[in-house]
Amino acid sequence: MHAGMKITAFAAALAATFGTAYGVGKGVGPVADEAAPARHESHSEASPQSGGGGGHGGHEQSPAGGLQISESGYTLDLRTPRVAAGRQADLRFVIRDSAGRAVTAYQREHDKELHLIVASRDLVTYRHLHPTRAADGTWSIPVELPRAGGYRVFADFTPAKKNAENLTLGADLAASGPYQPQQLPAPRATAKIHGYDVELDGTLRPGTAGELKLKVSRNGRPVTDLQPYLGAYGHLVALRSGDLAYLHVHPNGEPGDGTTKPGPDISFTATAPSSGTYRLFLDFKHAGEVHTAAFTVRAGGTAVEGDESTDEPTGAPDAHESSDGHGH
Repeated sequence: MHAGMKITAFAAALAATFGTAYGVGKGVGPVADEAAPARHESHSEASPQSGGGGGHGGHEQSPAGGLQISESGYTLDLRTPRVAAGRQADLRFVIRDSAGRAVTAYQREHDKELHLIVASRDLVTYRHLHPTRAADGTWSIPVELPRAGGYRVFADFTPAKKNAENLTLGADLAASGPYQPQQLPAPRATAKIHGYDVELDGTLRPGTAGELKLKVSRNGRPVTDLQPYLGAYGHLVALRSGDLAYLHVHPNGEPGDGTTKPGPDISFTATAPSSGTYRLFLDFKHAGEVHTAAFTVRAGGTAVEGDESTDEPTGAPDAHESSDGHGH
């Protein structure tokens, strides 16, 4: 998935405020609702990427995305640059073309025209959402972010245009309220979520394709009846700690291809754009509910760092079917 991002002056000021609050009181400093809107300055990154495997894994993997608000003539116009932590708000945005017009036609990928990711800067909170699009091109979805702080919004889409490339554009979002910094979860080999254990095996290598295998079990037994979700048995998003560079990795194989089994193993081919620490988020569906298992990995090392998963409620349907705003 393509794109690149830039860290805004607003986000930088926000981070400085948070850092000061933490240094003085560990603590708790309010994020003002009256903060100025984010101003995005140009910054891009290009890194070598490759992919492999059958099915979805056969797609050529692109450089890390989400590091810039505009690319290839398209711009993410985030109409809701701030929300209040702990309160539901309508997150609204528009994708604009080079002439400033709202884009109203998209290619469907994994059953959706657009995939929306919202992640906190500390990579503790994660949302994989599917907003609805109005006729005028405005996308919207209700969200409720649990904690104050800086967030990154990623719009993953492909315009309905001949030879259009897939893009991932990013913009900064602030959640106001008392802020308390969080640390990346401690390393563990297995992530636990809603009674499921997900084991991660493999290596994330800088500049080189590598296989990541995830095994899903429940109550000590392998899960062999995973359900297709958005056209696959699993979806994996990787975010680089620090700048939140975005990687969306497709699984090797897909339901109905004659070789891919519905669990317990889900295989992905991934390439890290650089060395560093990454946060992996796996979405999988079982017994009618979607769950998200989270891992922390270091590029170049063995991918065996996991945790209890994200702090988001999971298993809800898409936002147009539910008003909780936490739907996948």
